[in-house]
Amino acid sequence: MEKKLKFEIPGKIKGKQRPRFGGGVVYTSKDTLNYENWIKHCFLQKKANPNLTKDVPVKIYINCYFDIPKSYTKKKTLGCLDGSVRPTKKPDPDNILKIVCDALNKIAYDDDKQIIYAQIEKFYAKTEKLVVTIEYLEGI
Repeated sequence: MEKKLKFEIPGKIKGKQRPRFGGGVVYTSKDTLNYENWIKHCFLQKKANPNLTKDVPVKIYINCYFDIPKSYTKKKTLGCLDGSVRPTKKPDPDNILKIVCDALNKIAYDDDKQIIYAQIEKFYAKTEKLVVTIEYLEGI
């Protein structure tokens, strides 16, 4: 088993939406389900063979790269690219973490309760995407 798995999720970044209520039932929005399926697809393209053992602790690192707004000046755009200007926009980091962790249940790890450490950072870049690194800790 690999100790670390790294993969990218290209495209517009989305956070986990709250459950919806309608017709007397609670359901997950179609947008959330579609994005979770996209995350699963991107992970499976890595052709990784993770250990789905229930007791293996996991660390997850998520770097969020947002498109630079077209309205930004050249100076501000350069600041975005060198990391001195960082996004403070939606989606919230906790909602990004939640959608990624939920999507990877049963394919990257048995359950997201195994995650003992999570780090998420937001950056600007020329191409919007998420970069996810999963680290499996054995023998701790």
